[in-house]
Amino acid sequence: MTAIRTHLWFPERGAEAAEFWVSVVPNSRITRVVHAAQGVPDVEPGAPFVVELELDGHAVTVLTAGPSFTLDEAFSFVLAVDTQEEVDRYWDALAAGGGSHGPCGWLKDRFGVSWQVVPRALDDIMGRPDAAGVQRATQAMLQMTKLDVAALEAAYAGE
Repeated sequence: MTAIRTHLWFPERGAEAAEFWVSVVPNSRITRVVHAAQGVPDVEPGAPFVVELELDGHAVTVLTAGPSFTLDEAFSFVLAVDTQEEVDRYWDALAAGGGSHGPCGWLKDRFGVSWQVVPRALDDIMGRPDAAGVQRATQAMLQMTKLDVAALEAAYAGE
């Protein structure tokens, strides 16, 4: 049997990122921490080296192994939510403490990891049959930072 998990390389603070994520995303937990052995390049002996976790059932491995690789927006976690209240809560929580907001529902947390906080209503709107309405909703979305379901619905309706 195979298993697929997300693997992220951090130059530093990977364990701190993992702890932050499991505090924000419900049904999440750290499942294993491996501490660095003597001689691991760019890592202090005994420091958290590999952290395995589950984000709402999604398996993630965080490796803290120095500056050889960096994170960028080419990778993001997509957090699909049901309500505008959830959009608002996760948007604020994930960017807290030094994160930054980006366009179209994207943000970076304080560890430099990109997230997309996306209401499930967006998929519904984008799949509707009125092409002009979808185009209006798309144009509205492209002007947003945090996604706003009511504004997307209004744009779709031509209001």
